[in-house]
Amino acid sequence: MKPRAAKYCIGQVVKHRKYPFRGVIFDIDPVFANSEEWWLSIPEDVRPAKDQPFYHLYAENADTEYTAYVSEQNLAPDDNETPLRNPQVDVVFCRNASGRYIKRSNVLN
Repeated sequence: MKPRAAKYCIGQVVKHRKYPFRGVIFDIDPVFANSEEWWLSIPEDVRPAKDQPFYHLYAENADTEYTAYVSEQNLAPDDNETPLRNPQVDVVFCRNASGRYIKRSNVLN
């Protein structure tokens, strides 16, 4: 598999194209890097290709917060300016004045 350049970046808020959740990207795999069991658990008619970036998200929906692993084809930029409430977000990121999430290790004191 030849990796493709990632369309989204760490700290970017995205939403799922099919399911009602959003999240902030905290890691990127250039190609699928989860278990074969996980991949096969996705119904074949909606199973994403493995040769695209996959994103680790601190995600949330109306009911709960969690981590998600999502293919690039299933993500879209999220223009909602409401801060994310997933508790992991504040551990890893801080928000700058424009509302962008920046990894804490990249923030100057």
